[in-house]
Amino acid sequence: MSGGGLFIALEGGEGSGKSTQASHLAHALRTEYGRKVLVTREPGGTVTGQKLRELLLADEVHLTARAEALLYAADRALHMERVVEPALAAGMVVISDRHAGSSIAYQGAGRGLGERRISELAMFATEHRHPHLTVLLDVAPEIGLARARERGETNRFEAEELAFHRAVRASFLRQAGEGAHRQAASRRWAVVPAAYPEDQVAEKVLRVVVRRLRLVETESVDAAA
Repeated sequence: MSGGGLFIALEGGEGSGKSTQASHLAHALRTEYGRKVLVTREPGGTVTGQKLRELLLADEVHLTARAEALLYAADRALHMERVVEPALAAGMVVISDRHAGSSIAYQGAGRGLGERRISELAMFATEHRHPHLTVLLDVAPEIGLARARERGETNRFEAEELAFHRAVRASFLRQAGEGAHRQAASRRWAVVPAAYPEDQVAEKVLRVVVRRLRLVETESVDAAA
């Protein structure tokens, strides 16, 4: 892998293992490929974002769907400007635990605000900047929620009914699947089954990241030639 900045987003429902896999991926890219890596998250990648995260995930907080969507967009705009873009400019690999795909799935589909509507809001927040690759860690909601309960940590999203989580998963799969019919978008998503043991999932994630991002970098070199 070359020295240019690369932006990777890890997406998935509750209990899909995004934070764990972000850590595994960062370690592998550092040790096996000599890359400088920044692991961050949405919401919560900035000081202000951490305060928004506490607000958005707290059980006792009651937000309307639109207010929730707008708070996520505000966090994302700040995160992109103050964390992601400077790291990319410095040639780092940025791994974000959640990005725009989560808003489209959770607020667009889960909350019923409309996937296209939330996609437009997300594009405004990011100034139409897409990750080079989004890896969807796909797991059935029943499995993911059971994992989340085992951690002993709960948030207000995990308390939603199963139908909500099924809608979220369906949206993620639609986002990944739609790209298969468009050449540019098809290289921006990869689906990795996440119900397997942690180390097996980590191997699959690394394999797809290296394969896809080598393609991205080759295209960048060709475009500059």
